Amino acid sequence: MELVLPISAKENLKKNMKSFSEKLKRFPGLLWQTVWRVGRDDPRRVVHALKVGLSLTLVSLLYLLEPLFKGVGQNAIWAVMTVVVVLEFTAGATLCKGLNRGLGTLLAGSLAFLTGYIAEKTGLVFRAVFIGTAVFVIGTATTYMRFFPYIKRNYDYGVLIFLLTFNLITVSSYRVSNVLKIAHERFYTIAIGCGVCLVMTLFIFPIWSGEDLHNSTVIKLEGLAKSIEACVNEYFNNVEKETNQDKSPEDPIYKGYKAVLDSKSQDETLALHASWEPRHSRHCRYPWQQYVKLGAVLRHFGYTVVALHGCLQSEIQTPQHCRVLFKDPCIRVTNELSKALMELANSIRNRRHCSPEILSDNLHEALQDLNNALKSQPRLFLGSNNNQATNMLAVAAAHANSSQKREKYNGVSLSSFKTDNSALLEWKSKRMANENSRTEAAERKVLRPQLSKIAITSLEFSEALPFAAFASLLVETVARLDNIIEEVEELARIACFKEFKPGDEVIVNFKTQKVNVTLNHFSSQGAE
Repeated sequence: MELVLPISAKENLKKNMKSFSEKLKRFPGLLWQTVWRVGRDDPRRVVHALKVGLSLTLVSLLYLLEPLFKGVGQNAIWAVMTVVVVLEFTAGATLCKGLNRGLGTLLAGSLAFLTGYIAEKTGLVFRAVFIGTAVFVIGTATTYMRFFPYIKRNYDYGVLIFLLTFNLITVSSYRVSNVLKIAHERFYTIAIGCGVCLVMTLFIFPIWSGEDLHNSTVIKLEGLAKSIEACVNEYFNNVEKETNQDKSPEDPIYKGYKAVLDSKSQDETLALHASWEPRHSRHCRYPWQQYVKLGAVLRHFGYTVVALHGCLQSEIQTPQHCRVLFKDPCIRVTNELSKALMELANSIRNRRHCSPEILSDNLHEALQDLNNALKSQPRLFLGSNNNQATNMLAVAAAHANSSQKREKYNGVSLSSFKTDNSALLEWKSKRMANENSRTEAAERKVLRPQLSKIAITSLEFSEALPFAAFASLLVETVARLDNIIEEVEELARIACFKEFKPGDEVIVNFKTQKVNVTLNHFSSQGAE
């Protein structure tokens, strides 16, 4: 053992060193791939990085050039800090932070000057008490104001800068005589930093939050259309696909609705920043909050798509021969639904009203065909009472077979069902033997997870139940389409989009109407 342990430790050390060296060799390639991928996904990131670097270089000249340094002094560092903190990716975000910082600094400096002026007229002891009281009152009131929803949403950063600047100036004035002069110099350097940021963000390759919000809405509509189409196609084409609960980021279905479900905070932030942006084109005065409302409707629509995607990962799947009966009408409904969503996306992209015939007669006909196809197969959804005893025998036989194999495989196995009386006698005898060796609680713990799945799979209508859920969710997406159309039309009306012309591209033709197709015929087929 004394010789084996050192040899084993040396081998592990060699393996670790070899693995580490391989990682070092791959690191430059992985780093370059990451850099290239980030820039390829959005080239504006490269532009923003260059703008930040140029801005920092310009404010650094306050230190590097002797004439500028003599005029500004050590306070030039505040200009550098301002550029680092204020310059954001979009113009709206930069304006929001820059104006908040400038306004907060100005108000804090003015209030600190007034506080210092009053404190100087009193004695030294009372001056300290007055400054301490002012810091307490202003700090308490300012912090409490940050909880106000409107202030927290629009001016939280400015209030924070106000509190910081006021305390720095007021407390420093007790020991430093020329604190007001320092405050003035800091304010100038902060103004220089904010000015550089505003010039960079507004005049050099500007990136507008409003345009990002507008484009993201179009992308979400297109993503939902592609997600629904891919989901239905996969449902009918890949029947025997294994269930995978971990959604891959490369899954086109998952990618389509993920951007919609994760968009709430992004939409609200972009709408807030867009409200700060100046008028830079005839399209910039949009009702940004209407985009937020549309995003909320799209998220509710996306929840149905998530449930539709979950049907692909169900434990119990409808067999191929059952799905084929309803494939054509489901595909037609999906195609018409996707076309309608794409038409809505194109109308927002082109800043025009959507077609007055956004929904098509083809969609209504496809829904009717689906309804007729479901009505034509009543035996798939309603089982016969004559076979109830056979189902119970199947449950018994399956449990007997699984009990025999439990010791060998240490798990639950769903073997082929026996439907004769011998299987039932075998199961009864096996159960009597088990009762002598097990307690009632232990047996119940073993039987419960087995009989639940066996009983479900033994029911005649279990094969059609998954498709019934899938079909009802597909019809639900059509019903929720009206909410999206209403919000898009409201957005077009408030934003004064151009009117739809017959020459514009139309993806679908249809008279807007509420689609009322239900699947309650399952209960009515017994009478037929």
